[in-house]
Amino acid sequence: MIGRNDPCWCGSGQKYKKCHHDADVAAGKSVNSIPARNPMIKTPAEIVGMRKAGAFNGELMDYIRPFVKAGVSTEEINTLVHEYIVSHDAKPATLGYQGFPKSCCVSVNNIVCHGIPSPREILKNGDIVNVDLTSIVDGFHGDSSETFFVGNVSDDASRLVRVSGEALLRGIAAVKPGVTLASIASAIEPFVKSRGFSVVKQYTGHGIGRNFHEFMTVLHHIDREGSNLVLLPGMTFTIEPMINLGDYRVVTDRKDGWTVRTKDGSLSAQFEHTILVTENGCEALTLTPSQKTAGVLLKLP
Repeated sequence: MIGRNDPCWCGSGQKYKKCHHDADVAAGKSVNSIPARNPMIKTPAEIVGMRKAGAFNGELMDYIRPFVKAGVSTEEINTLVHEYIVSHDAKPATLGYQGFPKSCCVSVNNIVCHGIPSPREILKNGDIVNVDLTSIVDGFHGDSSETFFVGNVSDDASRLVRVSGEALLRGIAAVKPGVTLASIASAIEPFVKSRGFSVVKQYTGHGIGRNFHEFMTVLHHIDREGSNLVLLPGMTFTIEPMINLGDYRVVTDRKDGWTVRTKDGSLSAQFEHTILVTENGCEALTLTPSQKTAGVLLKLP
């Protein structure tokens, strides 16, 4: 169990008594029950599991990529995703998660995230569409997303998608042991704003492992409070900035309770990878060899 002078379990680098001790006591937690090992740091065996889950999710993205084209319904994409996952003895993490009805999220144009696949929604030339995939392999989660062009898109849409992809790359490049979690937002938001776009504030990245969402909130926008959480080898989390062509504000559909759209109706794009902090930097667990060969996060015309 953790001692008052031990490093705090949260990874801040401070002694427990100067960091989370008072908050844990105020929350009614028994100090004698708090493990000294930081629960956000995966064991070597857990890292093996995360690498396997991440690799599978990347392969799933490679599989689904050719099907994201004009004339295909978002429900057809969902069916292909579901069948691929279960045929490989894995599980679709979103299906039934807090009541979500499908095996993936497909978000078209002004849908920021959590788009529910439908047979009535047919992709057409000029659309941009985000496919968000999360699979469970042997109890571990892999989570990634890409935004695709459908045919010929507008110049604004093209710029938005490209900037969104680079925003993720910049966020990943900021990850290394010893920096704070706030470094990710500092790498993303100024760049996005300099290109004339905005970063969604309401939705963030998250810790991930045996659970879909674990203790860690990864902001993509700079917040005055920030996060003094120090990144340490073995931590796993997602970086998934959602970038809007217009204002950053969003609204959630009142009928289905899931679909999130830009408040001003402007386009939105997103890219996501599951990240492991390593001894020397980080590793994008959901980035496949074919994606690395392409040298980009997606295949752009």
